[in-house]
Amino acid sequence: MIEVKNIEKTYIMGKVKVQALKGVSFDVKKGEFLAIMGASGSGKSTLLHQIGLLDTPTAGRIFIDKLNALKLSEREKTLFRLNHLGYVFQEYAILPELTAVENVYLPAMMRGERKELYLKSSIDILETVGLGNRLHHLPRELSGGEQQRVAIARAIVNKPKILFADEPCVSLDSESSKQILELFKTLNTELNQTIVMITHEDWHKEYSDRVIYMKDGLIEKM
Repeated sequence: MIEVKNIEKTYIMGKVKVQALKGVSFDVKKGEFLAIMGASGSGKSTLLHQIGLLDTPTAGRIFIDKLNALKLSEREKTLFRLNHLGYVFQEYAILPELTAVENVYLPAMMRGERKELYLKSSIDILETVGLGNRLHHLPRELSGGEQQRVAIARAIVNKPKILFADEPCVSLDSESSKQILELFKTLNTELNQTIVMITHEDWHKEYSDRVIYMKDGLIEKM
């Protein structure tokens, strides 16, 4: 599903070069739930941004379903993200002026689907994540855990090949975090959803199939 080969990422900060990734290689199998763990500054979020095509590495190669993703133009990357990848971030990133269902159907609407189709699929996916009774609520009327569920529904409404999650529970209490992780596990086991999740909480790893540990821009163990 994903092949990462010798990925490096260097940031130029004035006259200083900061090497955030120092040659990282690993694979992710289709249907796998992979957790990437490490302390703050280990490079785990930087790595997710590279393999999620949200940033471009300084060196290395990334293949998704055997496609050399780094050979795509910026427009091609945008379309690839829209059609094949889903993202969940720690800050929810849902639009405050839109209802839950409106937030969810945005990606499908951007793909040009017919309204009756994207409305039905959005309602179905909100019911799947346990928000069938909150369709027309605004984000301010939802709890943090419910807002994150909206973000997850939006990320999977287009049935992405890969779901990327960057510290999805960092803003949630322990009970809400457990609910989100159990939802990820359900999506993984019942829908065979491939998931790559960044986390720093040790207890989160019990929900994953495999863990990669990072330290100082390198894979420490896996």
